[in-house]
Amino acid sequence: MELTQSRTVKTVAVLLLLTAISQPIYTALYLGAPEIDRQFLWGLEALIFVLLAAFAGSALVMAKRYTLGFSAVAFSAALNVVQVGVGLTQFGPFRAAAEANADLSGVAFSVVAFSFFGYNAAKILLGLAAVVFGMANMNDGGRVLGGATVLVGAVAFVANTLVMMFGLEGFLPSPVAGGSGVLATLLLALCLFSLRSDD
Repeated sequence: MELTQSRTVKTVAVLLLLTAISQPIYTALYLGAPEIDRQFLWGLEALIFVLLAAFAGSALVMAKRYTLGFSAVAFSAALNVVQVGVGLTQFGPFRAAAEANADLSGVAFSVVAFSFFGYNAAKILLGLAAVVFGMANMNDGGRVLGGATVLVGAVAFVANTLVMMFGLEGFLPSPVAGGSGVLATLLLALCLFSLRSDD
């Protein structure tokens, strides 16, 4: 199956949009209805990230411009596959072990912290991609969308860097980092929909 660069970039944009929608849904379920099993949603996110890594990687090798942005998207997706995989396969067993033996609570927390380390690293890359494609959108005349994407992308980059460096219980609340990353992802997707084709 042969896809043009334009169609590949649009597919990347759709996948980014899906991730930007799925993460608030997951958070809302976690906070408002924790009794609901969220494994299907996590599995769906994992599939989206796997496809995003493939399509962003394809866009990267075909790109004549913006290679840094496509690289950042592709590697963020790969990190998110690992992060979701840790959540799906490790959270449950380590939580059960910590409930059975309180001495293991620190180990269980370290698994969660490792997962969030990958999550924040992926958001740093998405923030970087948002800056790259926001600037591209500004150069093409989209000053409002492009400017907002650059600004939010820079905030996501800095906020997630701070959380990654100093941990979930550092001086910056981790929801600020996660929320800015999700918003940067949404704006990044919108910029990619209007990206001038290299075809």
